[in-house]
Amino acid sequence: MATNWTERISAFCCSPSGFLSETSPDTFLSELLRELRDDRASYGIKVLLLSPLCEYPTLLCSSESAGEETALDLMSVFTQCPSRFSQFRCRLLVALTSVLVCSSCVNSQSRASLDFLDLLLRIAQDASDPPGDGTQRLLRATACDCLREMEASCPGLLSQRLELLAGLWQLETSRLHQAFGVLQILVLRNAVYQLTKQPGAGAAHLKALLGGNGSVAWEADQEAVHMDTKDAAMLLSLILGPMGRVPTLHTGPDCKELRSVLSSLLEESYLLTPLCQAALFHRLTEVVAMVPGIPPTVFRAQLLRLLGTNEVCLLHVTLLMKCGFTDSLFSAEDEAFLLKRLVVLSQHPLLSSPEKLFYMDCILHFPENRPISCGDGDEAPPVLLTPRLASVLLPSVFNDSATLLSRLNLQALVFLEEGDEESHGLAYIYDHLAALLHIVDRGGSRDIVVTFFRAAFLFLFYFHHVERYATCLSEQLCHLYLQHTRLAPHILNLVNQTQERLPECKWFVGLLQGLQRVITRVPFGQLRLQDLSSHLKVLARVAEEEEICQRSSLSFLSTIVTQTSSSLCTSGDWRLGNGLLGVCRCVLLHPNLDSILVPLADILQHLAFHYGDTDIRDHARLYYTLLTMLSREKLSAVLVQSAAEGGSQVKKRTLSCVMAESEGLTNTLTIHQTEKPIFHLTEALPGPPQEAENLQLNQEDEYKTLECYRAQLSKSGFASLIVLKYHLTHTEPHDPGFEQLFSIQLHFRHTDDHYEELQDISVPCLFRQGQRPVVQLKLKPRRPYPTTIHVSAIFTSKDGLTWHTAMPDIHVAFQQVFLPLPAPPTWSSASIRDVFEGLWDEMSRETGESCISLFCCQLGEAALKALVEKHFHSFLVSDPLEESAEFRALLFLPPKSHILLKISSTEDAAHFNMATDDCRLLPHMNSYLLKVTSSLENSVS
Repeated sequence: MATNWTERISAFCCSPSGFLSETSPDTFLSELLRELRDDRASYGIKVLLLSPLCEYPTLLCSSESAGEETALDLMSVFTQCPSRFSQFRCRLLVALTSVLVCSSCVNSQSRASLDFLDLLLRIAQDASDPPGDGTQRLLRATACDCLREMEASCPGLLSQRLELLAGLWQLETSRLHQAFGVLQILVLRNAVYQLTKQPGAGAAHLKALLGGNGSVAWEADQEAVHMDTKDAAMLLSLILGPMGRVPTLHTGPDCKELRSVLSSLLEESYLLTPLCQAALFHRLTEVVAMVPGIPPTVFRAQLLRLLGTNEVCLLHVTLLMKCGFTDSLFSAEDEAFLLKRLVVLSQHPLLSSPEKLFYMDCILHFPENRPISCGDGDEAPPVLLTPRLASVLLPSVFNDSATLLSRLNLQALVFLEEGDEESHGLAYIYDHLAALLHIVDRGGSRDIVVTFFRAAFLFLFYFHHVERYATCLSEQLCHLYLQHTRLAPHILNLVNQTQERLPECKWFVGLLQGLQRVITRVPFGQLRLQDLSSHLKVLARVAEEEEICQRSSLSFLSTIVTQTSSSLCTSGDWRLGNGLLGVCRCVLLHPNLDSILVPLADILQHLAFHYGDTDIRDHARLYYTLLTMLSREKLSAVLVQSAAEGGSQVKKRTLSCVMAESEGLTNTLTIHQTEKPIFHLTEALPGPPQEAENLQLNQEDEYKTLECYRAQLSKSGFASLIVLKYHLTHTEPHDPGFEQLFSIQLHFRHTDDHYEELQDISVPCLFRQGQRPVVQLKLKPRRPYPTTIHVSAIFTSKDGLTWHTAMPDIHVAFQQVFLPLPAPPTWSSASIRDVFEGLWDEMSRETGESCISLFCCQLGEAALKALVEKHFHSFLVSDPLEESAEFRALLFLPPKSHILLKISSTEDAAHFNMATDDCRLLPHMNSYLLKVTSSLENSVS
């Protein structure tokens, strides 16, 4: 038993969905609860059995009713468990909390949640722990954690128990003192916040709340527990900016009770661990912010300890307090001291890099008493951070990448505020940038290269207007590129980012002109083949700028392709040819094309006749034809390929764009993923019932119908298929870019092994305004059970791109597996009734997997006839000439299973007598009958 459960729990935790595909969540949950109630099972195994409920409660308790029933069973197990098994009892409390919270029982005010909260409070108050035995203390600690989790998931749940929690915190002398303190302040914060939301709430309500020791909140005030999403999100942290955003409770100066509670919490805060102290101060700050009657000076006695702390969490909560209360709590001297301390900590040698980066970020977002900027989230050095004070944070080449960039950013902001372009600080920053460039030039690592270009972007972002340094940097970058052409992607990325982030700055144009100049001046004899690919990428980017003349670029290309001593053309390198055509294509779009038409045409013509690769020659010929035959407007229209349809840009691709690597070669060859399903399968309207494969029986075999029927089923070639028809339909809301789809390939994946694998299905096209294609799924069952099929598709959109989309799952219901008896048309009704009687007699003996069952429901005779006519008409085998009150139906479930029904009506109920040769089908049939009969019962009632 133990080994079996260990393997099952391990299999479930490895793949919960795969495990539950072989059984149902309800079945697995009932097995878990039954084993937990079994006194013969060891408590070690029972601890293991609680793992699925602790880790995956939403899978096993998907509904509120299931969660409540499970919680009641678990509380019964807890009551019967001896107190010496403390580990199991603690684990049981955690499982109960997970089930109640995740199944929404806490928010819905269920009785099970109320009973569980009473149980947790009783455990928390029980301090009768024998000397030397810590089992009860462990259980109380777990109960306290569970109470905190319940309060966090449903704020205000314990607001009526504040006095009880305060008493527990004051009387506790063990380590639980800390847990009770954190719980009390959380409940206090949530209770005060709820009071701020109640119209007319004031000092009297607050006093009653602090002295309350009644039941849980929903029994005292059920409406107070409900909170919308906005309130729940706001409760995560109320201190996010100016205190004007925080809801307030107007109590006047009469807040003696609350002041007393806050003072007692603050006086003993030093006993807590740093993390718990941070949580305590954070919540207390929120409480004081919500109650203006309590002055922020209540924290003054603790401020000296907080300002001198070396704990990151405490320093962070101190900054939160300063953000909330500014000069109401922090004097100018406090502010200056705190800033200097952050500066010292940002370069302290004993601290790790992440800690120093955190302190640096705190400096850039320092909450000033009198802030000049009102922008939220903007990086700006505080007024008190002078260049002299910030000089200890100057970057060095010995810093790691993150620290160097962070310090460079800080220094740039400081000197930018100073506004002196001739200052020594700016010169130092540029000298540091030049030192990094020198390291890169000497063969620095990839990390150094990336750091340098990021630093260069930061420098340009802040000081691009300083022409002297910007021009010098451009010249040095050109020289660096000529020595290391492998840096072309980094330099082009710097150009693109500068153009995007600084649209008014034309520095990037000067850099591109410089790059063009150094590339085109390289003598042909010194040109290395490995550098040529980078040169062509840079020249293609240069050709995109209207301000830059392209005559020198074309002269460079002409030299490459026409030199008699050159073997570049005859080599037929496709990548090199693609690079040449990429530059030509960009030049074709240049505004000054008329002035350079002849040299460009000569280059294209030479490539079309002499290049060694056929594909390159064909595309060069295409470009030459477009250049010489089309006007400039038509040429741009062909090469740009953009058209607006329905408010979105749709790319139209032709052969010309395939050759431009930067314009879509990779994009065209990639299978893209859609963000949401584009189309789905909807079940088609049911037609006449499908027939299974016909049996080839002769008329003279009718007297042995059952034997012949059994013999036919035993043949290996007999296997009926279930054909399900669906319409392929666009989803709503639709995307205009996917209105016309082509070459759709549907792929199906089973979630279990109950059916044979499905082959992919091809659909030629799908148009939104056209007829919906019909898709037929031919299922071949191994076991006729309900199943879920995952569906995905690959298709081509009208812009030529290939897409992959995930489609909604197909759920095959149990009743979709039903087929009429696979009898040939030559059989008479009497023969089919003979088969029914023979099968019923065999199954009634309940040998092997055969069994019989009875399903009852409250239905009248007329309602029962309507149900049979609607759901079982195609399967009836009753003799129409016989006036009988009993209906007989024979359901065939491929490949070889049967369910036989005798349906009758009595005075008080309707009876469904069932017989089957596969007892595992009965739970599914029972669920189906419960579903179809309950709808009629509700309509009758």
